[in-house]
Amino acid sequence: MPDTLYPSTLVLLVDDEKPWLRSLSLALERLGGINNLMQCDDSRRVMGILADQAVSVVLLDLTMPHLSGEKILAQIVENYPELPVIILTGVNQIEISVRCIKAGAYDYFVKTVEEERLIGSVKRAIQLLEIKNENRKLRQHFLEDSLKNPQAFSAIPTQSPKMKAIFHYLEAVASSSQPILITGESGVGKELIAKAVHQLSRPDGPWVAVNVAGLDDNVFSDTLFGHVKGAFTGADQARAGMIEQATHGTLFLDEIGDLSPISQIKLLRLLQEGEYFPLGSDRVKKIKTRIVLATNQDLMALQNDGKFRKDLFYRLHTHPVAIPPLRERKEDIPLLLTCLMERAASSLNKKTPTPPPELATLLSTYHFPGNVRELEAMIYDAVSTHQAKKLSMDSFKKVLGKQELIMQETRPVAPVTFSERLPTIEEVVKLLIDEAMQRANNNQSIAANLLGISRPALNKRLNKSKR
Repeated sequence: MPDTLYPSTLVLLVDDEKPWLRSLSLALERLGGINNLMQCDDSRRVMGILADQAVSVVLLDLTMPHLSGEKILAQIVENYPELPVIILTGVNQIEISVRCIKAGAYDYFVKTVEEERLIGSVKRAIQLLEIKNENRKLRQHFLEDSLKNPQAFSAIPTQSPKMKAIFHYLEAVASSSQPILITGESGVGKELIAKAVHQLSRPDGPWVAVNVAGLDDNVFSDTLFGHVKGAFTGADQARAGMIEQATHGTLFLDEIGDLSPISQIKLLRLLQEGEYFPLGSDRVKKIKTRIVLATNQDLMALQNDGKFRKDLFYRLHTHPVAIPPLRERKEDIPLLLTCLMERAASSLNKKTPTPPPELATLLSTYHFPGNVRELEAMIYDAVSTHQAKKLSMDSFKKVLGKQELIMQETRPVAPVTFSERLPTIEEVVKLLIDEAMQRANNNQSIAANLLGISRPALNKRLNKSKR
């Protein structure tokens, strides 16, 4: 497989001096990893190229035969106002530089300037255009309200507007070169979202997942960067790190909230510079991998406590994705129930049982601290033990009953406030019953269980309120 092109659209180099074009191309590729380049030594061809090709940035010489750089700049600004143009010239003239910037140039450099400064400007211009394109795609997605690649999300059954908004966002940022940070409670499906990103951006490349929790600094470096032969005692042969193994694909780093301060510095440099050194080597390697990260921890809180670097925190938040817990998208429970039952039955070589109509309602009354993973475990246990055609609710009630007792001990009931007039006992009881019946979708057995009373006792109170 050929090297991944960066950026995804062309960087156009315009200069009538061919040796300078070759030299600039080599510098951009060697020092910046920018390899999607096109050289143009005839200024008359520039506008035709822009009409035929998608271009990220134009590096434009000022002094050329036929059409000057200033004339081309004016044409680009008029026809392609969002396209960044970096002016290059052999002479440092402040008047001309000011004029070009006022005319719409993104930046201005003298050719003798340090290469790293120029390459830094090119990278910033690429990122600026990527952000603009992502914003445009986002607006388009939300207006259309349809996914262009629904198959990428086939492993995540949902009808939640919150989840669908995440899918639209991921489609919009999939082509970005920046890392994606996925946050959410344990069990919400962060790895499934990461795999969806892989399907959207690098479907033909390898998928490599690493849980970095508990890795000390040396193991972290060796796992990610690899080592050369003789790098340390026992390194009798070279080993490619996970970054290299994921070349042209996706590297998923899970539990990054547990990284030590030293490992955080290494991760920051990797993301910031786009390069790394295998252990024991002085030869730098460029990243050719899409990096997706995840954590179930609150990185903002860790940062405030001094346990997570601020610069890394802000670096990771270029494309943040926060997955809502299952209790905030209970409309997904019936769909998940069906899909997970079919999956469990298939893995156990059983026929898919029929769930009782009230099962989804029962599950919707539960808090689900373990989210979708907990629901999957419940369903798997119920399917593995069921005998009749209809799925029994007993195993669900047993688990939910135990969990509710635990939550009652650890999670206090939210305080209730009253209006100026204090309600009577009968009024409070009626309000409680109405709320329980609403949560239970008018199922008296489930409502009685929520209230901690028997079904006959609830039925008696309901009949009394009707009189």
